[in-house]
Amino acid sequence: MTPPSSADSSSSIKPLPSYLVKRYMAWHKSGFEENRSWFQHLAEMGQHPRAMVISCCDSRVQATAIFGAESGEFFIHRNIANLIPPFNPSGDHHGTSAAIEYAVTALKVAHILVLGHSGCGGIQHGYHTCNQTPGHGLEDTSFIKKWLDILNPAYDLLPDEGTDEEKIATLEKRSVVVSLQNLMGFPFVQEAIEADRLTLHGLWQDIGSGALLAYNAETDAFEPLESPL
Repeated sequence: MTPPSSADSSSSIKPLPSYLVKRYMAWHKSGFEENRSWFQHLAEMGQHPRAMVISCCDSRVQATAIFGAESGEFFIHRNIANLIPPFNPSGDHHGTSAAIEYAVTALKVAHILVLGHSGCGGIQHGYHTCNQTPGHGLEDTSFIKKWLDILNPAYDLLPDEGTDEEKIATLEKRSVVVSLQNLMGFPFVQEAIEADRLTLHGLWQDIGSGALLAYNAETDAFEPLESPL
């Protein structure tokens, strides 16, 4: 494919929308100026986040808002349907794997949170593709289709009974569990866990109610969070 000419680029790349410029100016005058010393500390000392969050690209999911996190607290990686591929150094899914490797081996985060959510479009498309639902499948050449193939093991665990909507809701949670299992297949993750330097956590957020459920490995279920004593 011929790369675009500079003329093509100039016609496609535009100035930032004015509403974003105004929001930035407002943030710089308040949020930044009020915390200037902290941002200077981050610039000089680098990042030392305690946790990594792997969440969906969905614009409604904001881990920093849920946990009230400040700049420098979370190392965040977002992808379609918050999926983690199996460990495969020769595979195609290097973006997420590279982010995990950096978080564990370079930043040495203490926690990795896999955050799923309700109404996930990626999970819905993945379900209908796995289910071969007429009119809902994605083309084999689609980037999304190839990425959502990671869902196949979770789809295979779905019960036979139930409506499509119920199964999709179940798949949202089971995909988090399969992603956690895939995560434990990374040698450097397993090594950090065995050395008590890393813990893994599965979460699912209900967008409408704001509820946050945590995966309990002992009961193999997502349960409401309990307030710490």
